[in-house]
Amino acid sequence: MIDENSMQQGTLRGVRVLDFSRYIAGPYCAGLLAYLGADVIRVEKPSGGEDRFVAPISEGSSPLLFMTGNRKRSLGLDLKSPDAVRIIKRLVIHSDIVIANMPPAALRRLGLDYETLTTIKPDIILTTQTCFGHKGPWADRGGFDGIGQAMSGAAFMSGFPDEPRRSIAPYVDFSTAVLGAFGTLAAIRQREQTGEGQHVQASLLGSAIAAFSPAIIEQEALQVNRVPTGNRGQTGAPTDVFKASNGSVITQVVGEGLFRRVTKVIGKVEWDHDPRFATDELRGNNRDVICEAVGEWVAERTVEEAVDIFAREGVPCGPVLNLVDAATHPQVVAMGFLEEVGFSNIVGTTKAPRVPLNFSGYEPKPIGPPQIGEHSTDILREMGFSADDVAEFIEKKIV
Repeated sequence: MIDENSMQQGTLRGVRVLDFSRYIAGPYCAGLLAYLGADVIRVEKPSGGEDRFVAPISEGSSPLLFMTGNRKRSLGLDLKSPDAVRIIKRLVIHSDIVIANMPPAALRRLGLDYETLTTIKPDIILTTQTCFGHKGPWADRGGFDGIGQAMSGAAFMSGFPDEPRRSIAPYVDFSTAVLGAFGTLAAIRQREQTGEGQHVQASLLGSAIAAFSPAIIEQEALQVNRVPTGNRGQTGAPTDVFKASNGSVITQVVGEGLFRRVTKVIGKVEWDHDPRFATDELRGNNRDVICEAVGEWVAERTVEEAVDIFAREGVPCGPVLNLVDAATHPQVVAMGFLEEVGFSNIVGTTKAPRVPLNFSGYEPKPIGPPQIGEHSTDILREMGFSADDVAEFIEKKIV
């Protein structure tokens, strides 16, 4: 059940959000608003949204995707039912924001496009996330995170020649969610000033290109035509993953000051005056010489020894952790990046990432994701439907 005390906290208390989205970009966007205190209602099929059943961690609807960004209430609703239009209109009238990650044609089909919504509530804010953007020849095509990575050039540059690799971390989805929430906050502020709502539009392809913008800008300006080199950086050195005796270490070095710290650590101080390594560009061009020397130094040490020595000298570095070690690393524990939450079909609690933001005057309580339609009756009664109306909706399997 929703924690009423927690819902009253945060700068967005009193703001109601209808979340029609699925998977990551839309749900996490809505989840960020919920984290700030908004009352977010997830509207999904009575049988559950598709993202409830992706990679379940227990029997039933306990999915990995749904664990993230769902500090919400759930309304089960058959959007294909004629009576759903009546319910959606009532929901929109009593809400401030609608979030949906669908192509424009799907929005129009469901009556969730901005033009239709403003006939119901003129100052509504609609926040959408599409794969390719709201206009252009691919506007009505669907897609996922990896497509954005591939079409931005990032997957090409992340692998090796003839072997592009997408990142398993869905950074395009999450960055699109954050941009959507950022735009929604701006729209809320503008509505306070002008009384007008607006359509906030984010896209996976746009976010992917923005995230990879340094490489794109360099190519457009200089036509360098870089080819991928795996983990090894190209615009400075040493940036690479190095094998230690019991695992791997990563360093990322930019600038002369940090480079001199590296040469001190590995016993190559003569490189400080070597013309081959005078600038980041030259160090990037001669990265193989630098990285091979650092690799030899790391190989003679354990991960812990290499990281400690690098850190002591102020070299940016870290261990390459597996999932078990990532969850239990002392810094992760100290910051509380994982919190204990409870949810359906799990006895007790399990760990899930929290929103990695901290405020001096606001600390929301962890809340697990809702069961399918857990709050349907309460939400419909809040919208002004009578007990008989709700009973009829349930009998007709609309909710």
